Amino acid sequence: MDHGIKHILTIALTLLSSGIIAAQEGPQLYNMSFDAWSKHSGAWYPYPKGASKAQKVWDSANKGLSVIGVNCTVPEYKHLAVEGEGKAAAKISSVKVMWAFVAGNLFTGTFNKVVDFSGADMDMGVPFTGRPKSISGYYHYIPKRINFAKAPYEKLKGSLDKGRIEVILTDWSKPYHVDTTQEEFMDGATDPHVIGRAFLIIDRATDGYVHFEIPFEYRNGKKPGYIVINAASSLYGAYFTGASGSVLYLDELKFNY
Repeated sequence: MDHGIKHILTIALTLLSSGIIAAQEGPQLYNMSFDAWSKHSGAWYPYPKGASKAQKVWDSANKGLSVIGVNCTVPEYKHLAVEGEGKAAAKISSVKVMWAFVAGNLFTGTFNKVVDFSGADMDMGVPFTGRPKSISGYYHYIPKRINFAKAPYEKLKGSLDKGRIEVILTDWSKPYHVDTTQEEFMDGATDPHVIGRAFLIIDRATDGYVHFEIPFEYRNGKKPGYIVINAASSLYGAYFTGASGSVLYLDELKFNY
């Protein structure tokens, strides 16, 4: 083959390869590795001190619980999926708070306040326009037997708790407001505003960290406006059902394109 033609083909293949690589890239959220944490007024937050509004992607119920000295989601510096200087993971724990049950949670959005001593007022979701193929990462789940159960989940009492990881891409133009005392929940499986969803129920204990990858199932070709990632140490925690002491470690999340 002529040397000049070879050179042209080499350049063409290089450009094609670069294009494929570029096409596989897409947006990530800030602090998906859960390495950055800070503490304010007794509450742990998954972003650094002095974080900008754009960096305050993640939140939990810590703001409400910390007034009684409790944090359900804290940084973990020793038990990590990926070791290294400055690395951390998220430790999410379900807890008993006085007479109430609180599921450990970590979500994209903002926890606003406690309602009626046991409920929560939250704004779920942050701006996001990517359409990833999947979300991957590592979790270690340590469930306990359910000791709090509210209707219609009474029959689950005594059974082993389950964890959950849910990601929904939506066509919202603003966050979704939730008041758990009013059960203002959105069903990611059926809501018409959901463009795509990745969902995993963690139904057994794991021996240390395991790698996971959850594919997105898309319902239409729309461009997303918001994303909600919601990880919980108790599957039915939003309905005040679960096991105090269940723990979900989460580390190194990543969108794959």
